[in-house]
Amino acid sequence: MSAPPLTSEQALALAPDSSAAAAGQKLATERSWQGLGRDARAAWGECKGSALYQVRIDLSDLATKCTCPSRKFPCKHALGLLLLVAAERLPSGQPPAWVEEWLSKRSTTAERKAKREAAGEGAAPADPEARAKRTAERHTRVQRGLEALSLWMEDLVRGGFAGLEAETAMWNTQAARLVDAQAPGLASQVRQLAALPGSGPDWPRKMLERLGRLALVTEAWRKMDQLAPPLAADLRSVVGISLREEEVVAQGERLEDTWAVVAQEVEDTERVRAQRTYLLGATSGRTALVLQFAAGPGARFAESFLPGTAFPAELVFWPSAAPQRALVHERKGDVRPWLEALPSLTLDGLAQRFADELSRQPFRERTAALLGAVVPLVDGRRRWWLRDATGAAVLLGPSDRWRLLALSGGQPLDVFGEWDGEEFRPLSTRVDGRFLPLGGLS
Repeated sequence: MSAPPLTSEQALALAPDSSAAAAGQKLATERSWQGLGRDARAAWGECKGSALYQVRIDLSDLATKCTCPSRKFPCKHALGLLLLVAAERLPSGQPPAWVEEWLSKRSTTAERKAKREAAGEGAAPADPEARAKRTAERHTRVQRGLEALSLWMEDLVRGGFAGLEAETAMWNTQAARLVDAQAPGLASQVRQLAALPGSGPDWPRKMLERLGRLALVTEAWRKMDQLAPPLAADLRSVVGISLREEEVVAQGERLEDTWAVVAQEVEDTERVRAQRTYLLGATSGRTALVLQFAAGPGARFAESFLPGTAFPAELVFWPSAAPQRALVHERKGDVRPWLEALPSLTLDGLAQRFADELSRQPFRERTAALLGAVVPLVDGRRRWWLRDATGAAVLLGPSDRWRLLALSGGQPLDVFGEWDGEEFRPLSTRVDGRFLPLGGLS
């Protein structure tokens, strides 16, 4: 029997909320189950509740399925079975027919996806002329929208920022114009401007910086033909022109490595559930951001990523002058807990990386990295810092900083997070080889 693919803490980290985690722990006992078993590929069991629910886990990627009606994912029954897997309390056996059928469907779906991607890589566009026409029409609409945005920003700066605290409708009106111009990425940035007036003593400086970034985009769009293809791809992404997955696979950089899942955030809104997962290459030291979206709160994502584990895979990065966003193109092996060392940066290395990325991709707002051997501190003005062995320090952004301080105990530890040039926002920390989340605010 192989080693468990996860620990109990990692299984509980998959819970959608604390109540599901608590309910899953209550079901992590053989008394609640019948027909428990596992082999190298899967784990299974039937849980006794108001009905008898069939629960199965694909151990290759920790995907789960349960016949219960819960809208939470994973449900309490799947969490209970995951905890039994982590505790190595499942007997070896042959999977029943309902598990075999599920695994077969998953394999078939994966094969179809691979065939579609392979066909897409070598296929020509269905109608190149029609597509070129649509692209040109959208470029024109975006051009008009950006020209209007440029005039709006000039008026805003010329008139001064006094009185902006009382403005509410202006931001939404301009954002709506950009949506009409098919530039949703810039519309989102304009909506974010609305939160700045009155947010702090230095909000005018932050407003100017944000407007400067938008002005850079409008100027670059006018010179799109002069940009190198990777930078032009970045510009289209900032504006909100997305690529289909098959286009990314056909055009993006490929990189094979063992990828550790080092941080993850999930945001639920009324209609959309978004997940941001950071992967760190154990050999390459590259950081990759995997974005997933699902319809509705509690909906499941297409792929499972468990913080603290690692898996060998080939990633494909979105075309970019400084690639960061990626998709998992092909998994090359099973998921397993990762307790080994990972490449990390010093604070000086972090600054150098961000400077290098900005020199290649000036639209980038932040970079992500694992900082090695840093100590959280609070100064006399109650400002939070991370300091490394050289004495260099960076300001800590919003996070569960008291938890980070308690985990540190005044000793160095590794911290993964995002750096925007001013603040480092911790997303997770590594203690005794395990990644622990730091998503809450303090």
